[in-house]
Amino acid sequence: MSGHSSYVPSTGLTRWIDSRLPLPRLVYDSFIAYPTPRNLNYAYTFGGILSLFLAAQIITGIVLAMHYAASVDVAFNSVEHIMRDVNWGWLLRYMHANGASFFFIAVYLHIFRGLYYGSYKAPREILWILGVIIFLLMMATAFMGYVLPWGQMSFWGATVITGFFTAFPVIGEPIQTLLLGGFAVDNPTLNRFFALHYLLPFMIAGVVVLHVWALHVAGQTNPTGVEVKTPKDTVPFTPYATIKDAFGMVFFLIFFAYFVFYLPNYLGHPDNYIPANSLQTPAHIVPEWYFLPFYAMLRAITFNIGPIDSKLGGVLVMFGSIIVLFFLPWLDTSKVKSTAYRPVYKVFFWIFAVNAVFLGWLGSRPAEGIYPLLSLIGTIYYFGHFLIVLPILGLVETPKKLPASITEAVLAKHAARHGHAEAVAKG
Repeated sequence: MSGHSSYVPSTGLTRWIDSRLPLPRLVYDSFIAYPTPRNLNYAYTFGGILSLFLAAQIITGIVLAMHYAASVDVAFNSVEHIMRDVNWGWLLRYMHANGASFFFIAVYLHIFRGLYYGSYKAPREILWILGVIIFLLMMATAFMGYVLPWGQMSFWGATVITGFFTAFPVIGEPIQTLLLGGFAVDNPTLNRFFALHYLLPFMIAGVVVLHVWALHVAGQTNPTGVEVKTPKDTVPFTPYATIKDAFGMVFFLIFFAYFVFYLPNYLGHPDNYIPANSLQTPAHIVPEWYFLPFYAMLRAITFNIGPIDSKLGGVLVMFGSIIVLFFLPWLDTSKVKSTAYRPVYKVFFWIFAVNAVFLGWLGSRPAEGIYPLLSLIGTIYYFGHFLIVLPILGLVETPKKLPASITEAVLAKHAARHGHAEAVAKG
């Protein structure tokens, strides 16, 4: 979907700039004249929403860092100082904290859209892999940011999560010591996490640039999964896609604003308003809600597997749940991209989506009673979806007939709507 640029400088200044640094040409080709499939729906607006929230997180984070003190003696009080004494500090903090949650809401919806419409299939493998890398960097950034307020859940969450590294033989303890800056979560840990939390968003921004670059090289997918064949299948990015993206952003921001102003602490944990105390352990140590599915998978392994003990097995399963996503383009054997044309797989997809939500709920439950067993069942299905369902179903399923082109699909949909309207009018 890339080709010769149609950009023509309109003034002497833009001609001068274009001949030396073709930045206006790049912007024009990437965000104005760039051809996009004409049948994109609102599920494709989450890329723009994520770009908006990344910018908001970086801006609010920079301002908050100007007032935060990365010391165990004053970190908690510095956060309270931001809330009480800094002009609009409460708003910046609530925007940053809730922005992280809404960032993950958008990225999970973005991922599930990619899974539904087969955005990981050839020729978009690199695009998908870069997206998974962004997801990993987001998780690392969010975890380190959660530690910074130095509340009870911050401290004990850092203690538990960093303790997972000791499960790895030989190399585990040296890695943990290096990460903590000592043998326990303390001031060096807070300094390290603050530095990395500040740095990683800029790394995310860099990978996002690569992600967008790969998208423009391979071209966007669309709900049909049929590749662009003629110029009739596309429309310019501006105004068609930009207006749709803007509407999606405004709609998403309304929900975000509601949480910032009316439910600012709803997605957090009340224990984090208690200063960190290494001598008092919370009743239930839980991560932020967006880590809960992976936390459930970690705790699902309560038994040894040969020479692998339960602790190492849980850690391997947790990391494996992310690693498997890197191989998704090759695990799915179906030649049809869009789930809309795969009636059998559609059922399995929604089972997978429900299972992911179920695992999130299990992650919030105590590791006792029936919950570990249910977590194990959910974990088995999670991996079974990628390692069994996708490879086998792609070989045996008979998909629906695909439209010959994107234009044909759009016209058929329009004709169906027009026919239904006429039938209603006559009836």
